[in-house]
Amino acid sequence: MPEATDPPLTRSQRRLERINRLKQIEQRYRRERQRNILAQPGRHPFALVLDNLKAGYNVPKIFRSTQAFSGAAVHLVNVGVFDPAAAKGAFRKVPAHFHDHFSQAHAALRAEGYTLYALTADGEESLPDTWLPEKSAFIIGNEEFGLSFNPADYPDIRTLAIPLPGQMESLNASIAASIVMYEYLRQHADRASQDD
Repeated sequence: MPEATDPPLTRSQRRLERINRLKQIEQRYRRERQRNILAQPGRHPFALVLDNLKAGYNVPKIFRSTQAFSGAAVHLVNVGVFDPAAAKGAFRKVPAHFHDHFSQAHAALRAEGYTLYALTADGEESLPDTWLPEKSAFIIGNEEFGLSFNPADYPDIRTLAIPLPGQMESLNASIAASIVMYEYLRQHADRASQDD
């Protein structure tokens, strides 16, 4: 005997479901953003700058990795509402700083003494060959459009590339962020063991 199946949803029912799902995500985001006020920096003084990233998949994953690597903060430049569920609680643990324009994030980080690195496919420096200062901030650009600013307007920002021997020119934003955080921790392993 064939199993009964639900009738297919109409176009308006699908639209209503999508609207309800987006409302739930926004409510969760607003609630978690309020909780983020109590977040404390991790024990490693590096920061991430998410420059106009699409709000969906990568942003919560980067929060999760930043918390896993015990980073100090994530600066979000013109990043919209995202579902914090994929961050597995990290959005309430890693301090988030929200900026409308990159110049605001740049000014804030420079005032705190950070050296800024933009991760680009054609970066002038190779990640494994570059000593990363203790107060490093890593800028991750939009997956499709890259950085929102012209690097020539910010001569203090160094460009950093992750060597890729394969045929792909670039990595997913959350993967690239995790690699640079891992390399930072690898370089500062002696400091981390002294803090224990």
